Amino acid sequence: MFATIGYYICIPFAWLLRALYELTGSYGWALVLFTVVIKLIMLPFQMKSKKSMMRMSRFQPMIKEIQTRYKNNQVKMNEELQRLYAEEGVNPMSGCLWSFLPFPILIALYSIIRQPITRFMMLTTTAMQGVIDAVREAGFDLTAIAMTANDGAVTVKDGLTQLQPYGQITLVKAAQELGVALPEGWIHMDFSFLGMDLTMIPSDVIGQIGTGGWAVIGVLLIPIVSGALSFWQSKVSMAGNPSAADPNDPTARSSRMMMWMMPIMSLWIGFTLPASLGVYWIANSVLMLVQEKTLNKYFKKSMAAEDEAREKARMEDRLRRMEEARVAQQQREAEKKSLKEKQKAAQAAKAAKAEKARKATTENGRIGDRPYARGRSFNADHYGE
Repeated sequence: MFATIGYYICIPFAWLLRALYELTGSYGWALVLFTVVIKLIMLPFQMKSKKSMMRMSRFQPMIKEIQTRYKNNQVKMNEELQRLYAEEGVNPMSGCLWSFLPFPILIALYSIIRQPITRFMMLTTTAMQGVIDAVREAGFDLTAIAMTANDGAVTVKDGLTQLQPYGQITLVKAAQELGVALPEGWIHMDFSFLGMDLTMIPSDVIGQIGTGGWAVIGVLLIPIVSGALSFWQSKVSMAGNPSAADPNDPTARSSRMMMWMMPIMSLWIGFTLPASLGVYWIANSVLMLVQEKTLNKYFKKSMAAEDEAREKARMEDRLRRMEEARVAQQQREAEKKSLKEKQKAAQAAKAAKAEKARKATTENGRIGDRPYARGRSFNADHYGE
């Protein structure tokens, strides 16, 4: 099942590499162009990832403040961090996926390089068996490419010769050198590039450094150049991340560890696998260097402009809220003043009414100093005054 899945994963990459090889006629330049095309396809996603990572580094102080403030309340800490991420428009995990994406591509490319007949040319195992039979009949020793049993016999399973890990590469070279009949769909392979055989494995030719000339020296230089470029790329990437210099930042510690791990891995890949993978890794590192420098410069400018626009928007919002508060205060003061005036007017009206009632009572309800109630029997001349 996994072999079938791997086969279908390899199809688009094999088609691209085959098309570039037929276009250039050079296996090495096809690998370089393959790297360029893959980088261009991934560029929009890597730009998004780079921007997110640079934004994360810019508000690391706020993250640390939240972590310190809520160190005893994990739930509240996570809520505040998620709120901060949402406000800043970043995803802390966005950079992880695209950082690991080159590795599946590397694995697929390794499979294509290691199996040029069934992966690169996309021929069937039956067609490959026909080539194996043809080179055997031409006098080629199959033990050089096939797996063998303890008695030295070539291993055959279900009628198919079981080849060694790099047996298909040797089979391609043998079939083309011997001039045997080749199946339909066969592509003539030339693995040479700049005077080197890209199917050679550097660790296998170290002993030939004194006699092999440039063909061996060049192959041995590939992993060294690959490791150096990988280290340089890591340094440039860290330079674009200010928080990487913080010794207390776990993310920074991880970045510094990766700065050394990636070159070591590049050296290991370059020395233990075919030189063609080293060419791909070198091309990838060069493009990553250019990409990192360009994106660092671009996003620093764009993020500075964003910060300026954001600060301007915050100031405008602050001024707007201050103006709204001032207007609201004026309205409250005006309403309060109006209410006081109304209360004062009401009190004045009430006092005037009371004064009027008092005067009316004094003028109409009193005779001399004695008050009399008015009634139907009231007679001012009753006492003969």
